[in-house]
Amino acid sequence: MWKTYAELVPNNLEIKFDRENARGVVKAIYPTLYTDAQTSFQTLRENSFRMRAAQLFNRMPAKVRQCTTLESLKIELGRFFTTIPDYPPVKGYYSLGDNSLVALLPESM
Repeated sequence: MWKTYAELVPNNLEIKFDRENARGVVKAIYPTLYTDAQTSFQTLRENSFRMRAAQLFNRMPAKVRQCTTLESLKIELGRFFTTIPDYPPVKGYYSLGDNSLVALLPESM
């Protein structure tokens, strides 16, 4: 997603970014879906790469999203990931919930 934002790869999925919002933080814009769409279409949309990537990108701290080089992105991601607890599911033990970043991080940081 960051490479798409930084225009290092083609934006084939036509993901839009809000670069001029009030907080000055870059956000990926979710594609709209009509509320009367079938449940199967809503599920397909929610599980698509376009939606998952946008959700994850928006949950990253602003410092990570606004990196200007790939090297600085790697450094900031490394620092950020050291702060995230890792609770992998282990067979036979109680799980603390979903281990995905989308579930662990708040909507906007």
